[in-house]
Amino acid sequence: MDVCLGYSYHMDDEIAKFIRRVNPPRVVIDNEVCNNVTVIKVDSANKHGILLEVVQVLTDLNLTIKKAYISSDGGWFMDVFNVTDQDGNKVTDEIVLEYIRKSLGPDDSSCYSPRSTIGVKQSVDFTVIELTGTDRPGLLSELCAVLTDLQCNVVNAEIWTHRAKAAAVLQVTDEETCSAVTDPERLSQIRKLLGYVLTGGSRSRRSREPKTTVSSSLDETYADRKLHQLMFADRDYDEWENSVGDDEDKSGRVIPDVDVSNLHDLDYSVVMIKCKDRPKLLFDTVFTLTDMKYVVSHASIDAEGPEAYQEYYIRHADGSPVKSEAERQRVIKCLKAAIQRRVSEGLKLELCTSDRVGLLSDVTRIFRENSLTVTRAEVKTKGGKALNTFYVKDASGHQVDAKTIDAIRQVIGQTILKVKGGNTEAKPSSQESQTGFLFGVFKSRSFVNFGLIRS
Repeated sequence: MDVCLGYSYHMDDEIAKFIRRVNPPRVVIDNEVCNNVTVIKVDSANKHGILLEVVQVLTDLNLTIKKAYISSDGGWFMDVFNVTDQDGNKVTDEIVLEYIRKSLGPDDSSCYSPRSTIGVKQSVDFTVIELTGTDRPGLLSELCAVLTDLQCNVVNAEIWTHRAKAAAVLQVTDEETCSAVTDPERLSQIRKLLGYVLTGGSRSRRSREPKTTVSSSLDETYADRKLHQLMFADRDYDEWENSVGDDEDKSGRVIPDVDVSNLHDLDYSVVMIKCKDRPKLLFDTVFTLTDMKYVVSHASIDAEGPEAYQEYYIRHADGSPVKSEAERQRVIKCLKAAIQRRVSEGLKLELCTSDRVGLLSDVTRIFRENSLTVTRAEVKTKGGKALNTFYVKDASGHQVDAKTIDAIRQVIGQTILKVKGGNTEAKPSSQESQTGFLFGVFKSRSFVNFGLIRS
């Protein structure tokens, strides 16, 4: 089993800071030029990863990027984004607008503002656990039960599953001190027992070794970045050749349309993506290209309809395009995997109640006992409240029967566990439990004519 203990902290080097002082970035936000979107323009000295930084800020504010035009060839970076809020309206909240100006502008003090997708600031108050392994029904329930037995409370977490792989980033605290677990022997025990669960209690020579990493601080890598990296390291993208048709994979999910070709006269590789639009799609593709060490010189994004169209002109850091067919296929597979990892499969359930130690263990146990498997989960704790989102299917990977959900809601509580995006969310009758027994007891499109960004 691969077990490691790591601490990391990344800062801009002195040269990057000097360039930033000499050429301070300029951020212009315009709510007048377009009728239904807010236009954000960012001009700055170019550096590797700057596009990802900008997209990260907009994504973490839950803004929807309708269109974008990116140009960063040479020493200068110029971006234009057409964005809306989650309700499809212009962004008018002055607090949000000022945050964008400060985060992307010349104010160095805000460059590393906390923007974690799991809503937790950088702190030593949590023990961070990273897990990867083979997915199976009931895995999350077993992991949570182990943590509860070890007197650890899961306060924030993100869990992804993709193509029989599972990855998780959890932040836990000690039950007694409500702070990070620091005892080396206890940390070793956490690693050992969680690793045992990930192997299913046995070792198969044919299966890839699971990974358990425990550290007592959160570095600058956001949870969603880390989840992508964990899945990538576990080579979830290798499975794409096993698709059973041109449009769907084994799970019945629509496969995104991704193509990579070279413009030899310009030394660019052109990446074309067409897929169903969803939140954070742009972040996922930009992060993947950046993490694979490609430089995005130009890009055009169009997500005004139900489908998203993305076009990237990429190079290696040395200025060369994709160099072989094997590399081309690898880029295609990795982008397809990155797009699909965050796709929300199954019925969406939202849980809101007072937080307590063992809450996540109890809820996931009830799911498991009713033959539900969690395909994706996001766990948050704010102000003593647990705000959890689960996407569930039955143990066979099919949609969940409404009667099963009704039974689960009666146990957990009709007002505590709610169904989103389906017709299962019925109003509880006067005879139904309001709190529940559990809680009472305790087509390819060209971008050649993309042109200027317009609403």
